[in-house]
Amino acid sequence: MLYPDYPFNNHYVNLRGLKLHYLDEGSKDAEPVVMVHGNPSWSFYYRKLVQTLSPDYRCIVPDHIGMGLSDKPSNNNYEFTLDRRVDDLEELLDQLKVNKNITLVVHDWGGMIGMAFANRYPERIKRLVILNTGAFHLPKDKSVPWQLVLSRIPIFNAILNQGLNLFCLGAVKYCVTRKPMPEDVGQAYVAPYNSWQNRLAVKKFVEAIPLKPGDNGYDTIDKVEQGLEQFSAVPMLICWGLKDFVFDEHFLNEWEKRFPKAETHRFEDAGHYILEDAAEDVIPLINEFIKNHPI
Repeated sequence: MLYPDYPFNNHYVNLRGLKLHYLDEGSKDAEPVVMVHGNPSWSFYYRKLVQTLSPDYRCIVPDHIGMGLSDKPSNNNYEFTLDRRVDDLEELLDQLKVNKNITLVVHDWGGMIGMAFANRYPERIKRLVILNTGAFHLPKDKSVPWQLVLSRIPIFNAILNQGLNLFCLGAVKYCVTRKPMPEDVGQAYVAPYNSWQNRLAVKKFVEAIPLKPGDNGYDTIDKVEQGLEQFSAVPMLICWGLKDFVFDEHFLNEWEKRFPKAETHRFEDAGHYILEDAAEDVIPLINEFIKNHPI
C-alpha cells in the first residue's frame, strides 16, 4: 500500500476550478471533528486519529491546495496566502454544511489557518485541540531558527525546498524524536511532493510565514491573536512535543498564558510530529477529552 494505515475513501470538492481533496469518515449525522494540517504534511498525518474517532464522530480532514492529494496549481492560478487558505477551509465546510458543534484539531500551519477560521465563526467552535502550533505572532522570547531563516531566502528556498525537497525529507527525519519514522511512513509523507511543481506549495508556505509588519498575512495574525480571548470558555486540550525546535516551549507557554484553564499534556521525548511520535499517548487523550466535554 502506498499510504500505510490510510484506508480511506477520497473525496474532492471544486474550489474555484481547483480540486481540494479531503477525508470524510464517520456518520454524516455525527458531531464533526475538523483536522487541519500544516507544512509539509497532509491529511496522512491524522490517519490514526481518524481511525480512532470515526466510529463515533464525523472526521473531516482537508489537504490544502498544493498539498497531499489536492491539485498542485502554479503561481498563475492560485494565491498561496494565509487568507486564501482560510477561505478554502470555510468554503469546504460550507459546501459540506458543517456549520456547528465543531471540534477543531490543529497542527503547525493548521493552527493559524484553523484559528483564523474560528475567529470568523466562533459560534461554530465547541472544542479545541492544539498540537504544536501557534495562533499568534512569534513569542517575544523566541528567535527564528536558523533553518527557517535560511529557507526564507528566495534562492535557497527554491534550491533546497522546491528543488532538493529538503523541507519534506528533513521533516521525516527530524520531526520525530522517540524513534526513527518507519521507511514506508516516511515515503508516504513525501510521496505527494515528487517534483519541482508539486513542491511549490511547500516552498510557498515557508515564504508565507509573517514575521514583521507588512508581510502578507501579518494583519490576519493580528486579528486572530486579538480574538483569542473569545475562546477562553471553550474546552481546550493541548498536547505538546517538547523536542520541537520550531514550535517549542516558548509557544506552549504562550498558549498556557492565554488559556490557563486548558488541559495540557507535555511529552518530553516527542517532536513536532507528535501524532507520529506519541500517537499511543495522545490519541486516547483526544478521544477522552471529546467525550468528557459533551455538547
